[in-house]
Amino acid sequence: MFPVPDVLAFLTGRWTVERTLTDLATGSAGTYRGTAEFRADGDGARLLHVEDGELDWNGTVNRAGRTLRLLPGPAGTAEVTFADGRPFHDLDLRTGRWHTRHPCVADLYDGAFTVVSPDEWRVRWRTTGPAKEHVQHSVYRRRLS
Repeated sequence: MFPVPDVLAFLTGRWTVERTLTDLATGSAGTYRGTAEFRADGDGARLLHVEDGELDWNGTVNRAGRTLRLLPGPAGTAEVTFADGRPFHDLDLRTGRWHTRHPCVADLYDGAFTVVSPDEWRVRWRTTGPAKEHVQHSVYRRRLS
């Protein structure tokens, strides 16, 4: 693990994203490959997290992406929201590892973040509930060019 004293400073920049997705209820699986950019949003105190790439779900490939916002929290932490401002989760990477939860209607998202090095971090989301039984594993690697 790699401790991160300031999550916004650490994430700022461009990253590659490789993600595997599994629907545990049906056995369906997919992969996502793309980029993530963390850039200043608004007054510069917040970050905009924009992902863009391709999702291959059971052999069908489509463009996919998402946008999140990161707001500065106390002592180098952050609050992550959806693009429309709804709360998503808190993020504290000061020890290099973080666990968080997000209730979504009747489902529950459990997130585990791990910082591997200054140029790589990973997140695993496990979703349980009546609507979803999913696992996602994502690896982010800093783009140096």
